[in-house]
Amino acid sequence: MSYFFDAINRQLRAPKRQRVRHARAKAFQCVCGQPIFFSNTECLNCHRQLGFDPKRGHVLALDEGATPGTWRESGRARGKTYKRCANFTLPALCNWLLPAHSPETLCTACNLNRTIPDLSVLENGPLWFKVEAAKRQMIAQLMTLGLPIRRSEEPDDGGLAFDLLAPGADGAPLLTGHAQGLITINVLEADDAYRVKVREDMREPYRTLLGHFRHEIGHYYWDQLIAGGPWLEPFRQVFGDEQADYAQALQRNYEQGPPADWDLHFISTYASCHPWEDWAETWAHYLHMMDTLDTAISFGVTRMSVEQSYEPFTTASLYDPQDPEGQAFLDLVNAWVALTGVLNELSRSMGQRDFYPFVLPAEVVGKLQFVHRVVKGASTMRIPPQ
Repeated sequence: MSYFFDAINRQLRAPKRQRVRHARAKAFQCVCGQPIFFSNTECLNCHRQLGFDPKRGHVLALDEGATPGTWRESGRARGKTYKRCANFTLPALCNWLLPAHSPETLCTACNLNRTIPDLSVLENGPLWFKVEAAKRQMIAQLMTLGLPIRRSEEPDDGGLAFDLLAPGADGAPLLTGHAQGLITINVLEADDAYRVKVREDMREPYRTLLGHFRHEIGHYYWDQLIAGGPWLEPFRQVFGDEQADYAQALQRNYEQGPPADWDLHFISTYASCHPWEDWAETWAHYLHMMDTLDTAISFGVTRMSVEQSYEPFTTASLYDPQDPEGQAFLDLVNAWVALTGVLNELSRSMGQRDFYPFVLPAEVVGKLQFVHRVVKGASTMRIPPQ
């Protein structure tokens, strides 16, 4: 079992006083005691510089290093020496760190960019800032899960790259999507008014920048982890035959809409149009679930303290009820259901849309279990030796 999943399950089950943060938990603290957060660049209390070390998954308080432009973790004069990502300045304001000796100038996340929007266009800077923030959050989660991340150097080499594009002056439509490891994101999705309009026009309950990234990276990992490998036949048993004509499936979805009983089998209407989209939507929701649970647990919020009556899912919902780790997975799902129920009520109390405007049917729980097993099988983050 990967270290992340082992740690998060232990924390769900442990009494509150015995909980211990796992190595890449979300609750950070400056050396002065002030709480600090993932995207912070400076402590508001002691004004130390801050940076995120992606290898450790921690935000660090920093002291200046021995040479200009280098940094060390505060209180560790002989520790590792860092330098900042070249995108530290505005508009990207990336707070990620690199080893000082690295020949690279961009961090792991920024180095994946193939194209960024034209920054001579004044409106593009603030949009790019938001897009990069969402991308860094996703890349950090992939690293926490131990999933392989490799920059693409040429088309179809199995690597990953991003085109972060703004529509041209001609007004031609620009679609977010994935093709052979290249993920294209329309940076207009970072404009709240544009994104809300599209969400309403498409009758979607949820549309966010982070959601786009998580959906499209799902397509990438289908190519890397499912296609042509031992998971392909089990995938077809759970999600259906991906060899069905994709263009026809999309056209049918847009012309006829989803099947009447889609909510019994899929997490969203879009998931119902083709097995590839079902996988990508389920994958995205799996990442939503894991990241939110990790954050909640890091701050001491678990289902143990949630008082809500609901019927927990049982092994009957799993695609593989015989999985010896099936109950541990169900613990995560049931914690997620309890947590989102409360968060939805909190959102309503503020007059906001539901935090998680979805209902998990039993069949989707089985699909989430499939994603879980694929992720764990691909994870490089193993339990450290005792």
